Amino acid sequence: MSDSITDSMEVDLAPAPATNVTVADTDNDAGGSINISWDASSDDYEGGKVRLYRILRAEAVNGQPGEFTEVGDSPAGKADYSSDDGNTSDDVSYFYKVVAVNVAYNEAGERSEFTSESDMAGPITSTPQWFHKQRINTLVGMCLLSFFIIYYIIQAKAGKKLFIRKIAGMEAVDEAVGRATEMGKKIFYISGIGDMDNMMTIAAMTILGRVAELSAQYETYLDVPVCRSMVMVTAREVLKEAHSKVGRPDAYKDDMVHYLTDDQFGYAAGVDGLFVREKPATIFFMGQFYAESLILAETGNSIGAIQIAGTAMPSQLPFFIAACDYTLIGEELFAASAYLSREPKLLGSLKGQDMGKGVVLAAILLGVLLETFGVFQLSNLFSVID
Repeated sequence: MSDSITDSMEVDLAPAPATNVTVADTDNDAGGSINISWDASSDDYEGGKVRLYRILRAEAVNGQPGEFTEVGDSPAGKADYSSDDGNTSDDVSYFYKVVAVNVAYNEAGERSEFTSESDMAGPITSTPQWFHKQRINTLVGMCLLSFFIIYYIIQAKAGKKLFIRKIAGMEAVDEAVGRATEMGKKIFYISGIGDMDNMMTIAAMTILGRVAELSAQYETYLDVPVCRSMVMVTAREVLKEAHSKVGRPDAYKDDMVHYLTDDQFGYAAGVDGLFVREKPATIFFMGQFYAESLILAETGNSIGAIQIAGTAMPSQLPFFIAACDYTLIGEELFAASAYLSREPKLLGSLKGQDMGKGVVLAAILLGVLLETFGVFQLSNLFSVID
């Protein structure tokens, strides 16, 4: 056999072209994507001549195609391609061709390609859509949740008493502060090792405001050792405002809030030392905690202090539950601000979110029943993926 491939062999090895090439803008996207589909070549089968399909694209110039360049490929057996390569501009029209490609090697091992082009398709322009139609369920859920929140905020502002489940840890705040007052000992408030960009620390500052008001009323010394400078500044402002709110601005001292160290275990050691020396009657642990949680809580437990903890760190909750008298579990920490302040906006928001969760839970239970008995696939209403 000759080392070169003859013209007759070239004609024989060229695959049949792809047909019926169609182009369309991709639905439900932010633009920059065009879908190309075609009818597979008649030679596209197992052992056939088609090895892949090459996608060619040309920009439209005065309504006519410019120079075609390759933008991607699709394996044999697959008759579609999405031009989501980031190079499609929404203000440019394009023409496309699909090239069926076969590959052969001669006796010398030289690689040759045999191609056949489809008819040209286009022009087509990609456009962004305002709304993702597959996520109507998300829109409905968001509107329903917003309705509940707005409705209950209005109800709270109108003076209607909203039922909020009792949180044992928050119910015990008055008792814990009163105990320290009776014993004539300090209250320690530990806001964790998170900075002010952490939601748990922000929630801890809200609870600190309530504790500070009570301690100012009862003239009980509140000690707040912190490990972040921004937390120190914020906590001082919270305490200053709380003392002013109850008419005791003179009782506030800057050294009520003091900085120890940024080091995690250095901070834990420093706080433990304060516990052992000062022997407070009450200790609050509110915020973000890691491995230092049990070290702190065990030390507080060993000196007989009443301890109230709260965190949204799942790995640390068991330690607080074991070593503290009361523990705010997960979202109870965030609900505590509404629970303590009774501010209408916070209460309405909390109640509205609870109603939204109730609707989701009811939908889950209903869906399980309907799908179990083959009545209706309710899960389809919650799908956002084709």
